[in-house]
Amino acid sequence: MLPKMVWNFPAYGTFNLHASLLPDYRGAAPINWAIINGEEKTGVTTFFLDEKIDTGKIILQEEVKIESDDDAGSLHDKLMIKGADLVNQTLKLIAEKNIETQPQSSPAEGKTAPKLDSKNTRIDWSKTPEEINNLVRGLNPYPVAWTYFKNGDKKMRCKVFAVRPEKAKHEYPIGQIFETKHDLKVAVNGGFIYILKMQMPGKRKMSIRDVLNGLELKEKSLMF
Repeated sequence: MLPKMVWNFPAYGTFNLHASLLPDYRGAAPINWAIINGEEKTGVTTFFLDEKIDTGKIILQEEVKIESDDDAGSLHDKLMIKGADLVNQTLKLIAEKNIETQPQSSPAEGKTAPKLDSKNTRIDWSKTPEEINNLVRGLNPYPVAWTYFKNGDKKMRCKVFAVRPEKAKHEYPIGQIFETKHDLKVAVNGGFIYILKMQMPGKRKMSIRDVLNGLELKEKSLMF
């Protein structure tokens, strides 16, 4: 965080570009959390810096739709293009001294963007198919969702890059794994998650078909 003597020194102030529609999703990982929380839109905001983080007066905003197949990488690229244009517009307004700012209110409940760590990037298989899908999308390509995979007596930590959700009624234990010739699916709350791309320990990222070619799945294997 820049000290006040730095950002208050320029004659016209100092502004920042943030990858959300402030005041929602202030913080370190706004792109990721917008997808994780199932938002249908996000955007970019320019604002003047002040003493706190992401709380300064808003200059301009522009919305961006979040598509159902967007992940953090594709959404980042959309926001990058929109953000560059918004910075140019902001500079023009400041140069022309034709700027009107809007004070920020408080973010909506639950709409914050804290740092991503090993706890909030771990897959909770007791959640719904949609929630798990959103988590995986929101963490791909970085830092990537992860899970423990118990195969017989072996416990492995694996990364999951892409999944497909399926709603269905069942009475299987949460986390139980089912394998077919080309599919690996996991029982979750209210359905199943088909794993499409994952990375086993010491291996590269692979399609699930390639993973299954080199994997002998034991009985009562599970994700947890």
